Amino acid sequence: MQSPASYTRQQLADLILQRLMPEQEKLQKEFALPGRVNSCVIDDVLPESVARKIYDAFPSPEEMAIHKSIRENKRVAAQMNLYHPLLEEIVFAFQDPRIVACCETITGISGMMPDEHLYAGGISLMSQGNFLNPHLDNSHDNDRKNYRVLNLLYYVSPDWKLENGGNLELWDEGMHGRQRTIVSAFNRLALMITNKSSYHSVSKVTADAKRCCISNYYFSEQPAEQQAYFHVTSFYGRPEESALKSVVLKADRNLRNFIRKVTGKRIVPTKHIYKKGE
Repeated sequence: MQSPASYTRQQLADLILQRLMPEQEKLQKEFALPGRVNSCVIDDVLPESVARKIYDAFPSPEEMAIHKSIRENKRVAAQMNLYHPLLEEIVFAFQDPRIVACCETITGISGMMPDEHLYAGGISLMSQGNFLNPHLDNSHDNDRKNYRVLNLLYYVSPDWKLENGGNLELWDEGMHGRQRTIVSAFNRLALMITNKSSYHSVSKVTADAKRCCISNYYFSEQPAEQQAYFHVTSFYGRPEESALKSVVLKADRNLRNFIRKVTGKRIVPTKHIYKKGE
């Protein structure tokens, strides 16, 4: 029997498709539900032994880049050749053309393209005290050529529960409403649209445990909106947080948005890119 640690991206894509295809119609209906951030969830994506091996392959937090500010606190990595080969294989399994086509059917978004350079994608790890404030993802790719239209988030932490925190939150009514929580449950895949109103966050991790996620983003020449638009990743304060933090985050997003629109450049160039051949 083949070891789960030796699976190739094509073999992993085969397994993912075996799970997705029979559920396409159900997921399509869930994704299209009105009055909320378009999203859907499917569990038991891979055989349990494979999903556990993916979790076991995660590097230590110290081996990953840290993103720490009032906006967020988490560990990330995109230079996948530095880590266990299984992690690179599972990341790129979700870029298999058959899976992209399946996701187009589920979401109704046509012309989607995966990102081989993993701009903002790859792997992430959150531990006790880590969080991600409510935000809108950057509207475009790193070169501002294509729109980001879909997030694919695959969670692999065994026995993850609601009370652990570290769960995906979708703000269906915007920042003045209540969030809808999707538990970052083991072996679960969440699909979420990226548009001008897809506010989302990750609640603070309260457990002494690692919340591990495989992230991919699909792009398109056309936005998942009727009209063209642009914005940088835009963070907001949580309703229970201080008014001062909300003011600071507003100033931060307005400044970064202004500079990017005027100059076309970031204040700080991103390092979260898979540089092939390095």
